[in-house]
Amino acid sequence: MRSGAMMKVQRHKKEERLEIRIPKALKRVLEYAASLRGTSLSGFVLASALKEATQTIQDFEMLTLCNEAREVFVNALLKPRAPNETLRKAADRYKNHLCESNSNARSRLQDT
Repeated sequence: MRSGAMMKVQRHKKEERLEIRIPKALKRVLEYAASLRGTSLSGFVLASALKEATQTIQDFEMLTLCNEAREVFVNALLKPRAPNETLRKAADRYKNHLCESNSNARSRLQDT
């Protein structure tokens, strides 16, 4: 496996060290897998860990929606509903709160 991800790792300056303790049997499995790929044990473990880390990050950061949910989501963004009375009142309260906060901050600055 000479993937782009592994090649990127090999070009970077190696400044950090990662050590783990594993059972002998597991090390033998990893060594065998590395030999099948034609790479070192360190290279194999690093490439495998990087592949898994990349997939984990992608799984957690990407929003995946089925077709129906995607359509609802896009329509909500493109055609938002008009705000109802409750939302308008909440927005007014928030604006008043901001005005009061700014006024208090200004008066504190003037007092100093």
